[in-house]
This record gives sequence, structure tokens and C-alpha cells, in this order.
Amino acid sequence: MKKNAKYDEEELAILQAWEAGTLKPVSGLAVQMKAHQAAAEATFKKDQRLNIRISSRDLKSLQARALEEGIPYQTFAASLLHKFVSGHL
Repeated sequence: MKKNAKYDEEELAILQAWEAGTLKPVSGLAVQMKAHQAAAEATFKKDQRLNIRISSRDLKSLQARALEEGIPYQTFAASLLHKFVSGHL
């Protein structure tokens, strides 16, 4: 296996286990996937509207950063707000 700077230690361990054939299937996968899907849908449900006024410089910077991330700027702004209020920013 080639060492690749794109992967962190955990990802390299998973890749090594995959290549060695030592990975084992997860039991109850369908139930776990449904639970995670429901949590994701509840997290990203957009049922409220927020209108704010910001400086044109801040908006241009926000749009530029969103472009770097490859996502729409409103999605990027909502993600930033979510990370902030949930304590992950």
C-alpha cells in the first residue's frame, strides 16, 4: 500500500484493514442506517426563514468561501450558523 498524505491515521487503518480483508459486516445495518437518515433529515429540515442585512464586503467574502467549498453561499451560511449554535465552530 502506498502512503498517501490525503488520508489521516484512522482512514489509513481502515484502508489497511480493507486491503487485508479483515473488515467484518455490521449487524443491524438497515436499522442503523434508518436511524441515521432520520436524524440527518431532522437536522437539515429547513422550516424557518431568516432575513439579515450584512455588509457587501462580508457577503462577497461569504460567497467566495462558499465557492471554495463548492456549495451555494446560503447553504454555507446556514451550515456556519448551525455549527456555531451547536458548539462545533
